[in-house]
Amino acid sequence: MKKNDYHHGNLKEEFLTIAFAFIRENDIEKLTLKVLSDATHTSRSAIYRHFSSKDALIETMIITGFDAFDRTIAPILTAKEKPLPERFYFAGRAYLDYARENPSLYRLLFGKRYAHIREEIMTLGDDCSGFGALKKAIEEGQENGLIKKENSFTQAVVVWSSLHGLASTIIDGFMDVEANSEQFYNAMYKSLLAGLLSKKVTLLSTLPFSDKFLEVEAKG
Repeated sequence: MKKNDYHHGNLKEEFLTIAFAFIRENDIEKLTLKVLSDATHTSRSAIYRHFSSKDALIETMIITGFDAFDRTIAPILTAKEKPLPERFYFAGRAYLDYARENPSLYRLLFGKRYAHIREEIMTLGDDCSGFGALKKAIEEGQENGLIKKENSFTQAVVVWSSLHGLASTIIDGFMDVEANSEQFYNAMYKSLLAGLLSKKVTLLSTLPFSDKFLEVEAKG
């Protein structure tokens, strides 16, 4: 197939699909517009109609990547039919799984290399984001007396930072963290939850799968 012979209903989406597939197998630094051109047998000018530069491509990938990440995390945290500690636990597990399954994309979304692009287009306090859903879940817990009534944004940053640290050590192969990741996550979860709980709540077990997981003092 010669260049310019490639036809597709949505070439921009095809470029993004190829870019995401590429970084599953390669470092993000190896991604170039030429990779897209070669894969689709299109001219560089065709790519420039959609992405004026690699930074423009990266910007779209960050937006698309965060959309997928948020769709993974936010629904777990907003499922109010589930107990709040259980939502926290499984949202954290989903966070780590996302990082483990998409290491290059995770580094693109949260790493320093393209922070200048991320900071221009993303807002940490976005209520529709996974972070926003975490903050709202914490505020829900504050309202029903489970969570300390402190600054919910700060509390959410502490939880996210802990998850990010564990996710980074897992995908970067730090010592034996990957082999024991579930043990470390459970320990981290228990520690974080204990720090979030209000004084009238007692943590009775490590995991939120029992009616006796929490003990809440009766209101006087």
